[in-house]
Amino acid sequence: MELLAEMLHVDKSFFGVKVLEDVSFDVRAGEVVALLGENGAGKSTLVKILSGVYARDAGTMKIFGSPVGDLTPRQAQDLGIAIIHQELNLCSHLTVAENIFLGRETTKGGILSKREMSAAAGGILSSLNIDMDPDMIVGDLSVSMQQLVEIAKALSTDARVLIMDEPTSALTAKEIDDLFVIIRKLRDEGGRGVVYISHRLDELKHIADRVSIMRDGRFIKSAGFADITMDEIIANMVGREIKEKFPRVRCARGKKIFEVKNLSAGDMVKDVSFELYEGEAVGIAGLMGAGRTELTRAIFGVDGHDSGQIFLDGREIAIKHPSDAIASGIVLAPEDRKKDGLCVRLSVRENIALPNLDSLCGGMGMVNRKKEDDMVGETTKNLAIKLSGPEINAGSLSGGNQQKVVVGKWLARNSRVVIFDEPTRGIDVAAKVEIYNLMNELKKNGIGVMFVSSEMPEIIGFADRILVMCDGRITGEFSGKEATQGKILEKATRFETKKLGSHDGAEREEAV
Repeated sequence: MELLAEMLHVDKSFFGVKVLEDVSFDVRAGEVVALLGENGAGKSTLVKILSGVYARDAGTMKIFGSPVGDLTPRQAQDLGIAIIHQELNLCSHLTVAENIFLGRETTKGGILSKREMSAAAGGILSSLNIDMDPDMIVGDLSVSMQQLVEIAKALSTDARVLIMDEPTSALTAKEIDDLFVIIRKLRDEGGRGVVYISHRLDELKHIADRVSIMRDGRFIKSAGFADITMDEIIANMVGREIKEKFPRVRCARGKKIFEVKNLSAGDMVKDVSFELYEGEAVGIAGLMGAGRTELTRAIFGVDGHDSGQIFLDGREIAIKHPSDAIASGIVLAPEDRKKDGLCVRLSVRENIALPNLDSLCGGMGMVNRKKEDDMVGETTKNLAIKLSGPEINAGSLSGGNQQKVVVGKWLARNSRVVIFDEPTRGIDVAAKVEIYNLMNELKKNGIGVMFVSSEMPEIIGFADRILVMCDGRITGEFSGKEATQGKILEKATRFETKKLGSHDGAEREEAV
C-alpha cells in the first residue's frame, strides 16, 4: 500500500516536560490505522504535529514520500491532511455549506457565491450518502450530523489523510454504525488513509486494519488488527495486564442515605422516585433522550423542578440552586467536564480550591495558603492525578485526569452523595479502572454513589443496582447480578412480552 504520511523519531516537549520521545508512526492508503494509548500517552500531540498545529522538536516527517519541515495548519491542509478534533470546530450560526468552505469561499466579482457553494457542498454530501440540506444552519443539527459536516469539510480539501480524534464519544449506537459505514467508504475509495483515535476498544473490530500503540509518550508497537488480541492491546497500552475491567467491590448495604420522591422537572423528568443506600453504586441506564442527564441536573439544582421531594439522611432538603445542593453535601460531576465541571483556563490548584473557599478563608476573607496547599496536595495524591505541578492549567490535562480534578474538588468537602454523569466518557481503559476504584472507595466510606452511563457493559459490570429510564420515567430496576443487556433494553424501550392464551389453548407472546 502507498505510504501517505510517515513520522520518524519525533520528540516534543512542553515547558520542559517531554510528551513525545522517539516516536515513529505512519499511515498508508486504503487502511484505517487505530492510534491507541492511555490519556497522556501523546496521541493527540502526535497528530497535531502531523496536521500542523504543533512544531516538533526533533525527528523527520514525509508526506507522500517527500520530506517536509514544520507545517502550519493551512500547509498541512493544502498537502491533503485533515483533522477532526473531539471538540467540533464549526460555526454554529453559519450554514452547512458555509462551514464546509469556510476560509475557501467561492466568490464572483468579490461577492460571495452561496449558490455555487451550496451546490458543491451538496455534491460532497451526496458522494458520502449523507442526506442533509447544505443550506441548514449547523447549530440546528444534532452532534452526529455536525460530525458528518466535519467529514465533508475535510473531503472538500481533497484530504487523503483523515485524522479522527474520538469521533464517537457523543454518538448513539445507530449513529456510530452510520459513521463506520462512511469511514469504510472513505478507506475503500480514493486511496485515502484514516487515522482513528478512540478509547472504545470494542469499536476496533468494526473498522481497524492496523493498530499503533503508544505509552508515556513513546511508540510501543504496531500490528495488524487480526494479528493481535484485545488483551495484548490493553497490556501494551498500560504496560501491565488489566485483569478486571470492572473492579466492583461488594460492600454491606447500610442505611438509606438519599431519597427522591415523585420528582418532576420539565418534559424530561416525570414522577421519578428512588433510594440510595450506603455501600452501593446505583447506575442509571437508558437510551439517549431518556432523561438521565436531566434527572441529575434537577437533583443538583441546575434546572428547577416542578414537584417532588428530596431527602438526605432522612431530612427533607430544598434545592433551588446548585449552591443549595453543595451546602447539603450533594455534588455532581457533569457529563461535559470541560464546559460545566472545570474552569479550563485556571490551574488545578484553583479548580480544587474554588468550591472550598468557605473552608480555606479566614475571618478577613484571605485564603489560608497552608490549608490550600494541604488540600490540593492531598487531593492530587489520593486520586493519583498525573501532572507536573498544581499550577498547570486544568484544560491541558488528559481526560482522565480532568475527571479526577472534577471529583477531587468535591471530595475535599466531605460530600455525602456524589453523582457522576458519564464518568468515563473519553478516557482510556486504565483511567476508567482508576475512576471505578475511586467510586469503590466512596462506597467503602459510606458516601452515596450514583452514576449515569451510556455504556451497557459498564452499567452491568460495575453497578450494584440499576435503574432504567425511558421517556423521563423509571421503567425498571435490577440488581447487578440479575441485569442483562436484553432486560435493560426491554425497559429502556418499554418493550415487554406477556403470555396470552389463544382460542385453541396454545400460548403466544405479544409485545405490549
